[in-house]
Amino acid sequence: MKISMKHFSLLVLITLAYSCASPQKEVPQETEQESTPITYDWASIPVPANAGEGMTWELQSEVSDDFNYTATPEGKSPEFNSKWYDSYHNQWKGPGLTAWTPEQVSVDNKHLIIESNRKPGTDKVSTGCITSKTRVQYPVFIEAKAKLNKLVLASDVWLLSPDDTQEIDILEAYGSTRQDNQWYSERLHLSHHVFVREPLQDYQPTDKGSWYYEGVRNWIDDWVTIGVYWIDPWNLEYYVNGKLVRTVTGQDTIDPKNFTEGTGLSKEMDIIINVEDQTWRSTPVQGSPQLIATDEELADDNLNKMYVDWIRVYKPIQQ
Repeated sequence: MKISMKHFSLLVLITLAYSCASPQKEVPQETEQESTPITYDWASIPVPANAGEGMTWELQSEVSDDFNYTATPEGKSPEFNSKWYDSYHNQWKGPGLTAWTPEQVSVDNKHLIIESNRKPGTDKVSTGCITSKTRVQYPVFIEAKAKLNKLVLASDVWLLSPDDTQEIDILEAYGSTRQDNQWYSERLHLSHHVFVREPLQDYQPTDKGSWYYEGVRNWIDDWVTIGVYWIDPWNLEYYVNGKLVRTVTGQDTIDPKNFTEGTGLSKEMDIIINVEDQTWRSTPVQGSPQLIATDEELADDNLNKMYVDWIRVYKPIQQ
């Protein structure tokens, strides 16, 4: 059929009008991908301390760590460096025969590992120490799951103020099964210190409860979960494997010599994880045994490592 120019023009106009009136095809909007929530190794383990009426626990993720990444002794990874200094919190290299070096610290995608060896050509112990990049202050709950080294050296998780005047010991224990270490291997030291630096004065409690004892057992046989609820300057609660085992309260126990001038355990503190050859053990007084790790023990990979599975930190907040 022959179409006139007039009819053709009319057809074009109708087509254009229909196109303009027709709904445009919807372009799908980009949807924000849902992030997968982080599941930490301690997710199924409730916080054993009571946050208080109307309060709940809030994880402090910037300082908590389950060590599910890799960090080599020679060079630490970004994940490690985001949370930890690979050293003590000042330039001190350690007590007694201790020599802290970064090369003794690693992470194997499951655990923090601190290894101890004889420092070549010396009588010193080359071992490791890390310090948190984020400080903590009461009210705060700190808990770690750890496995002691099997030496007479101390396996430690602790808190220390930047000026070295206030300290809370979360884990301090000596795992060796040697007969001369038996008393210590059956106990966990649950303690704190307050100091005057010049001239040096040191107070820590010496009551029976400061050495936690569950009977004849060695604490290296299993992993131990141990924590402190630092409630306020005058109140501490210690938890072992989820059980409240020690409460420290009041100036008579926290600071009976008034070294803190009435402020108690009030300062911000660094979290420190390390191994030490402590002076009071390698150079004993008052007839106690001299406890020194031997070359053979320090060379034994079945004995010379402390492991930390995780460390978690919580603050109580309003529900």
